[in-house]
Amino acid sequence: MLKQKILIVDDDENIAELISLYLAKEQYDTEMAHDGEEALQIIDGYNPDLILLDIMLPGIDGYEVCQQVRKTRDVPIIMLSAKGEVFDKVLGLKMGADDYLVKPFDANELVARVSAVLRRAGNSKSEEADSAVAADFEHS
Repeated sequence: MLKQKILIVDDDENIAELISLYLAKEQYDTEMAHDGEEALQIIDGYNPDLILLDIMLPGIDGYEVCQQVRKTRDVPIIMLSAKGEVFDKVLGLKMGADDYLVKPFDANELVARVSAVLRRAGNSKSEEADSAVAADFEHS
């Protein structure tokens, strides 16, 4: 079975790497970009199943990246941001994001949201993988 591809867009390389490790553990294939322009270049060649998108990026910010992606693709987007005000969340969702997670977040919650968004988008790895995440949660 092909691994689902997730593009992680975050200017903090440590955060991006940590997210990548958690997602790799759950059998996702990941690619990283550290600014908006790089993300837009990678998307065409990588063709991700889901994008994790930080809002505060150098150059082209996450809101603009989201708008650009929405012009040509229907790929699920989860925004990640330290901006936790209701206004910011609403703006992100209105710009086309499918979900919004405030930093700092728990890695298990992120993985569960990724799985849920992919499932809703019809891209779920399998119900078995979702059950495994639920089982891990029950034991923690």
